[in-house]
Amino acid sequence: MSRGSLNIGIALLTVYLVWGSTYLAIRFGVEVTPPYLFASLRFIAAGAILLAFARITGLAWPTSRADWRVITITAILLLVGANGLVTWSEQWVASNQAALMVATSALWMAGFGTLGAQGERLSGLIWIGLLTGFFGVAVLMGEGLLTHSAPVGAYVALLISPVLWAAGSIYGRRHPQQCAPLMTAALQMLIAGVLMAGVGVVTGEPERWRWNGQSWAAWAYLTVFGSCIAYGAYYWLVHNVTPALLGTYAYVNPAIAVLLGAWLGGEHLSPTQLVGTAVILAGVVAVTLGQRRPRQSA
Repeated sequence: MSRGSLNIGIALLTVYLVWGSTYLAIRFGVEVTPPYLFASLRFIAAGAILLAFARITGLAWPTSRADWRVITITAILLLVGANGLVTWSEQWVASNQAALMVATSALWMAGFGTLGAQGERLSGLIWIGLLTGFFGVAVLMGEGLLTHSAPVGAYVALLISPVLWAAGSIYGRRHPQQCAPLMTAALQMLIAGVLMAGVGVVTGEPERWRWNGQSWAAWAYLTVFGSCIAYGAYYWLVHNVTPALLGTYAYVNPAIAVLLGAWLGGEHLSPTQLVGTAVILAGVVAVTLGQRRPRQSA
């Protein structure tokens, strides 16, 4: 195995395992601490750590307005928007359901990948996968709404989150920065942390602030593993692998989240939700396989 292949394998494995566990860690954190201030502290701390490491290792600051623009836009889409909505929704929605709905980011990536001059035509298999995956989301969300297990707004947030994540990922891939991915990730987190702190203050979260051992442990895990390690690996992969290979995390993460949710969080899926789970994952797999097939230009 070449060094490049080994690095890609390590980065993918990191994203698979760590991000699959972050959904449960987020749930544990927001059971105690308000979501946006919790996420803000996570990203500010992780961003500061990554920035210090980037500077110590000699990585340069962004020097162009274009780089700062891309970093800011991707920070808003990926972290403030996508991750922020997941964190907020997990006040009510079980971590396994959140992970499954976020898995549709792979479907949206395929769709957004058709847009613009660099877009590619969707194959028949991808169309089947898209329709299958979104049907599975409808089954999963419908079950939650019928049982009133969470507010409607929480499910709407989980529908919007993967759209923002896919948009940010495609935008970042099509607008590569001159600075290193590690520096980019550090600055994205710092920008997102400041913006999310503002959201938390505006929505009155300081009045609900609480902190205990559970939220501290969740924050530490998400800061070091979820942000510093896994997010850095993900953003490196954005620029080093195909969207099809990158999208595989979307059906590995939910499987890990479901297992950990049942083992450590006491979460369970109803028979109907299990059907929705299988349908979503089948759709994501179909989209990924369809992207790997050689396609003629549109």
